[in-house]
Amino acid sequence: MARLVNWLLKLTAVGVLLSVLSILVVYFLASQSLPEYEKERALPGVTAPVEIVRDNANVPHIFGSFGASDEDVYFGLGYAHAQDRLWQMTVLRRTAQGRLSEVFGERSIESDSLMRRLDIYRLAQQSVAAQSADTLAALRAYAAGVNARLFEVNESALGRGAPEMFLFSAPVAPWQPADSLALLKLLAVQSSTHMQNEILRTRTSLVLEDPDRLRDILPDAPGNGISALPEFTELFPQMKRFAALETSQPTFWPLPERGLSSASNAWAAAPSRSAAGGSILANDPHNSLTAPSTWYLARLELATGGIIGGTLPGIPVVFSGRSNAMGWGITASFLDDQDLFIEQLNLGNPEEYQTPSGFKTFRTRRAIINVKDAPPITTTLRWTENGPVLPGGIFNLSSITPPGHVVSLGWTALSPADTSMTAAIDLMRSHNVSEAIAAAEGFVAPSFNLVLADQEEIAMKTIGAVPQRSSRHQSKGRLPSPGWRRENRWQGRAAYAANPVFRNPRGGILGNTNNKLVDRPFPNHISYDWGDSQRIHRWQRLMQSREVHTRDSFIEAQQDTVSFAARTLLPLIGADLWFTGEAAPEGTPARQRQTALNLLAQWNGEMNEHLPEPLIYAAWVRALQKRLIEDDIGTLASAYPRVDPLFLERVFRNIDGASAWCDIRQSALIESCTDLSRLALDDAILWVNETYGGTLESLRWGDAHQANHLHEALGSIPVLRYFVNIRQSTSGGDNTLQRGLTSGKGLAPFTNIHASGYRGVYDFADPDSSVFVTSTGQSGHFLSRYYDDMSQHWRRGEYIPMSLDENLARAAAVGITRILPQ
Repeated sequence: MARLVNWLLKLTAVGVLLSVLSILVVYFLASQSLPEYEKERALPGVTAPVEIVRDNANVPHIFGSFGASDEDVYFGLGYAHAQDRLWQMTVLRRTAQGRLSEVFGERSIESDSLMRRLDIYRLAQQSVAAQSADTLAALRAYAAGVNARLFEVNESALGRGAPEMFLFSAPVAPWQPADSLALLKLLAVQSSTHMQNEILRTRTSLVLEDPDRLRDILPDAPGNGISALPEFTELFPQMKRFAALETSQPTFWPLPERGLSSASNAWAAAPSRSAAGGSILANDPHNSLTAPSTWYLARLELATGGIIGGTLPGIPVVFSGRSNAMGWGITASFLDDQDLFIEQLNLGNPEEYQTPSGFKTFRTRRAIINVKDAPPITTTLRWTENGPVLPGGIFNLSSITPPGHVVSLGWTALSPADTSMTAAIDLMRSHNVSEAIAAAEGFVAPSFNLVLADQEEIAMKTIGAVPQRSSRHQSKGRLPSPGWRRENRWQGRAAYAANPVFRNPRGGILGNTNNKLVDRPFPNHISYDWGDSQRIHRWQRLMQSREVHTRDSFIEAQQDTVSFAARTLLPLIGADLWFTGEAAPEGTPARQRQTALNLLAQWNGEMNEHLPEPLIYAAWVRALQKRLIEDDIGTLASAYPRVDPLFLERVFRNIDGASAWCDIRQSALIESCTDLSRLALDDAILWVNETYGGTLESLRWGDAHQANHLHEALGSIPVLRYFVNIRQSTSGGDNTLQRGLTSGKGLAPFTNIHASGYRGVYDFADPDSSVFVTSTGQSGHFLSRYYDDMSQHWRRGEYIPMSLDENLARAAAVGITRILPQ
């Protein structure tokens, strides 16, 4: 027995030793790819010495020496991006190319199939020739910088450049100018959801028995809008109403869910509304939370002067930032730049489709998708005159496609002569608002609202190509339409001068929170589907509550967590519940309902992570929307995972008969909205008790509203996920200026999955007092101290200095990389 115990002890000791050795080996291999920032190195591709000065937040300040050109500075940016974000750049490029399956196997086949059909990489290659000479030079220099880092990694055996490379065999080809153009097009893929909106609108219309209820569940933004739409069954009589089935989203899916496209805030104050007499600009673009962040901070010292702000790895552009003379920021414009076309096949020859001038043959090409550990897949790509033919699996597209038809996508981003990169680089070199607006004319996709401020002016201009539609379009671009009808087809691009512009308003303040910008009649409408219509009301209150503003008041607005939606909805849904309940014993559902109502009656709508009221409110309205819609649209209810305040307001104010949603069609009784509100509150309290336990007073919104920054490749791997994912308790919510959009799904429906990945506030009374921050950190290497060092700043509403003072950068440098010509 003693001998057995000894053997077991020896085996245990050996096992522990082997585990420790394995951990040390893994750590050693992974740490080899940690960048060294303090060095001097001769590398191919640079024409004069370049210095990359890393300040104490690891923000690279890139300087060319005497005799260096702008191209050398772009070289430095490419090198810095590849040092810190090589894996991220590799995955993004493979996504655009439709080549993820070579690395991740069968789970990414659907993503690759879609990207091959959209063909954005070939379109990017064709768009290289459309760029200006200066932009081509910048793209080539940037690519040379990336490739210099690849050369260094290979020559010095620097751990394959990123720890993920040891787990996933992903050979990295040299970077090309077309790769950066493809990533800009991929940004458009990830930013537009009008296709998803058209599909959901159609599917919902086929499920609802009363077509008038469609405008309740998919309401237009407040204000004058479209009065009526044809039913989809009028456009396609062969389609019948059906019980919708919802499907899950594929892994690595590049298209955003409805509600998860780009969102953002941006506002500016003219010198007349600034306490210090200089214009101020604030910007916080929103995106899916990832580890590392989508954003990367950088400073470039160009011939036109220094610029500093937020870049996207793989693209040599500062998308939101400033120079000493001007600042710029972006918000999602929600421009309707996509249309779905139902294409009728020739029954005698399925290789042909109907056009206004008769049947034409599809433009086709075969593509081979190589799959790791599986046979390659050959797919046929088809294009019509309207655009690429889409697979039926996208958002259940097959369920709304009549027999004998296919669906194609018209989209401005599918341009082979896309000059967006040239426009973006020219914008960075602009010295004032007028130059910036002129420079942005060549922007095609994605579309943004560009907010600008210089020393004297402020402005906002919608940039991006606007499709020119016919005033006779059958569905006004809101439903998939017959592609063979001439009136449904696009007629080119609208003039840039017609894009909305707001310049030097009398009140001295302008801004956008993805709200409706203009109310123009179709086809000059810009969009029918806008972003959140609630945040703008809170922003107006904050802006008008002060006669003059400061950098700090703009920061305060960025960090504001008061929900205008909560303040509006609670008096409606609780109107007949407050102070009407009977006395109830402690611990009973009725007593808990009274406790919840008492808490909410004293709440000011602040979605503070430390309070219980935001969680009670969020659970209540979620349960309420679920009860309202499930018996009307069945399983399609899962396509509406987040609460729409406009829908609930229409129902409880009975706008155009919307209170009909409160009656449960499946029951013999006629339920009132008060009945459903009371039942939903009980549902919410039960769910909260089962999920979190304790008393209602002890709940914390932050326990439910955890920001989940996921590593896309490693975030689901056991054990490893604890090192690569970043989780934080956060304030804010779906409809607050400090927006933290909830998932609406699964066992943790209030997880914060979409928020500001970048925040910046630029003050031109004292430009070097400007500040910025990202949601994680500069490095994409999870062993780096710069992987998550900004995340706590971001969570607490703190920023880091955004200075163009070279001496400050050098004084606090954590490393200086000097690159010499080879």
